[in-house]
Amino acid sequence: MNTEAPDPRVERPGLRHLLQYARPYSLTLWTGGLITIVAALLTLAQPLVAKFFLEDMASGGPNLGLVVLLAALLLFATVLAAIGNYLTERTAENIVFGVRRQMVERIMRLRMTVLDRSSPGDLLSRVVSDSNQLRTATTRNLVDLVIGLFQLAGILVLMAYLDLALLGLVLAVVVVVGIAFAAIVPRIKRASLLVQEALGEMGGTLERSITSLRTIKASGSEGREIATVNAASGKALDEGKRAAIWFSAGSMSTGLLVQVSFLVILGVGGARAAAGGLDLAVLVAFLLYLFYLTGPATQVTSAVSGLQAGLAALHRIREVEAYEYEESASTQVSLASAELARHPRPVSVSFRNVRFGYDPGGPPVFDELTFDAPVGSMTAVVGPSAAGKSTIFSLVERFYDPQAGSVRLDGRDVAEWPLAELRNSIGYVEQEAPVLSGTLRENLLMAASEASEDELHDVIERTRLGTLVSRLEQGLETEVGHRGVTLSGGERQRVAIARALLRKPRLLLLDEATSQLDSINEQALQETIEAVSAVTTVMVIAHRLSTVRDADQILVLERGCIRSAGTHEELLAVDDLYIELSSHQFASPASSTPALETATGR
Repeated sequence: MNTEAPDPRVERPGLRHLLQYARPYSLTLWTGGLITIVAALLTLAQPLVAKFFLEDMASGGPNLGLVVLLAALLLFATVLAAIGNYLTERTAENIVFGVRRQMVERIMRLRMTVLDRSSPGDLLSRVVSDSNQLRTATTRNLVDLVIGLFQLAGILVLMAYLDLALLGLVLAVVVVVGIAFAAIVPRIKRASLLVQEALGEMGGTLERSITSLRTIKASGSEGREIATVNAASGKALDEGKRAAIWFSAGSMSTGLLVQVSFLVILGVGGARAAAGGLDLAVLVAFLLYLFYLTGPATQVTSAVSGLQAGLAALHRIREVEAYEYEESASTQVSLASAELARHPRPVSVSFRNVRFGYDPGGPPVFDELTFDAPVGSMTAVVGPSAAGKSTIFSLVERFYDPQAGSVRLDGRDVAEWPLAELRNSIGYVEQEAPVLSGTLRENLLMAASEASEDELHDVIERTRLGTLVSRLEQGLETEVGHRGVTLSGGERQRVAIARALLRKPRLLLLDEATSQLDSINEQALQETIEAVSAVTTVMVIAHRLSTVRDADQILVLERGCIRSAGTHEELLAVDDLYIELSSHQFASPASSTPALETATGR
């Protein structure tokens, strides 16, 4: 199973791309950073005060004023560091909110061709995990890098003030260790990207298992699925371990810097102090600054490593931003469209020489498909599985675009319709009749939030949902559970039909809309559909004789082509395939369960 979206060939991002996310909040971010820098510089003054204290002790006795100054510096630095940290974290939350909002908007508008090849779990990982990594990189790591560099510069200046010769020895060690660390940095970035990709793959595998848990349990294949998820988790573990090696190597460079410098300074400085060429207080202060070097050196190396992880996360985020997506499906429509919404009139549907395939390099689902569904008619589409019935609806909704030919509504190519106006004109009931987590009211009003209470209750009665509403303890405000799990299959279908009718569509598309209903409710909904067809064009994919018998025309689809068209009686007289469908599929009790379309024919 291909779970990866198409690679949009995104260029590898650099530090300037990270800074773009921080730029809108630069004032708050740098204010927090400057406050933290001041706190760090105050901390650096403490070894110098300790030097003066030791000199006073050597010359006559302890200076209590210096003790008070040392305590004041420590307290003030701590308070300033806390304020700076708050401002940085506040900025971080704003950045991650903006990134996630932008990513969710892009994902919700992705073209179906991208979604077909993407793993929902991987997309979720990009929104949650990668954005959080980016949050850390653009704030904490960036600020830590700047503060660490300031602290390092301050320590080196103070070391130079104490003794230039000892500073030269420290810088020699810094150069050697720095070259080694620079060689590690690209490997940290590569390892971080592999970790994020492995986590996305694991999320996709787990998401697949969770959404199919009923089937897995019924098949007794929990063990196999656990092994599959564990294998994906193991891959993430392996990548994490490899990344840990390079992160540890980066951290080790800091330890080497301090430890080697300490040994060199202790040896050389101790010898000079013993020979009387170096004051002992100066050596103590220099060694204190050397140990102070550990903090900012670790801060800088960790920040650089974190920035590499952030750049890896940013690459995955920018991939999502580069995917093909639809135009904004804004609810703002023209005045003419608004008038049609209040007084809808049916539309015609026509396919002209349509060629389409889900895989552009594979065999087409349709080749030269041509038919008409007249204004105000009821057109039924029948045929064996994989004939392409549901694909017709997908092309009308512009979930996909044909490779050749045209799909027209009201004589106008659907590609020329504003997307919002096109979909506002269509009521679509899918084969699976999905119900979203939330209340029953929220599900009914999802496509028509402006519907009045009278319109809502009218549709509830017409779709026979009144019994369900009265049975539920909180009525319309009852939570229906994840994917409507608290509702039966027939109830979910009625909710989907009511949702479509509430938007007063000019074209109603019904994909196996009554397949899970009992005969009484099916008859009631058939009467509702017939009443709707008086003011709306209706197209229905059907596996039941009752659905197609009263259709104005029936299209028999076979292997992506219209084999024949006519009324029920006309087709019984001329089409052997239709006769076979009528005998075995329409009339059979098994017809109450819709045949599954294959991946190529939908």
